[in-house]
Amino acid sequence: MIELVFILDKSGSMQGLEKDTIGGFNSMIERQKKEAGEAYVSTILFNEESKVIHDRVSIKDVPKLTEEEYYVEGCTALLDAVGGAIKHIGNIHKYARKEDVPDKTLFVITTDGMENASRWYGYREVKRLITNQREKYGWEFIFLGANIDAEGEGEKFGIKREMAVNYRSDEKGTELNYRVLGDAISYARRNKGRVDKHWKDEITEDYEKRKGKR
Repeated sequence: MIELVFILDKSGSMQGLEKDTIGGFNSMIERQKKEAGEAYVSTILFNEESKVIHDRVSIKDVPKLTEEEYYVEGCTALLDAVGGAIKHIGNIHKYARKEDVPDKTLFVITTDGMENASRWYGYREVKRLITNQREKYGWEFIFLGANIDAEGEGEKFGIKREMAVNYRSDEKGTELNYRVLGDAISYARRNKGRVDKHWKDEITEDYEKRKGKR
């Protein structure tokens, strides 16, 4: 059993990619429904506020993401979204029976811009939370960032460089993200929660190949 937590940017800078994001996410989830084993799915959409649309729903029962839920506006309170999600999932695991705690927890965080609106969490606090959950409980965190130095930005709040990747914020880049994430999650579910060390190679190749192009 694996816990999957998706934290998706819906700030105004994502404008024009709504349908690609919705389609990519839904395709990824449909693919995961065909994998063996149980998975709990939480999905948090964030701009300057965070909204939980799936709260530990069985993968088999996750409904499709819609335009009523995923519409873009506002600023980017990334740290509040990540910090709040870690606290929420951590508290559930803390008070659950041992047999009800998933074997592995994997966070997937995507943003296409710099943090600029968090009020409750700062870099230091989120880094402490991520480091503690990774070292004490074996949680993994994947970070996909566009229009920023994803490895450098992720490192500031505790994401290992090998778990962060820059991507192209366009139709092709978004589609590729969700296909690659589907591969990475399937690998993790088949390999006791481990993330393939080459998980991001295809995204990096696409980013480098199209760097500077419009």
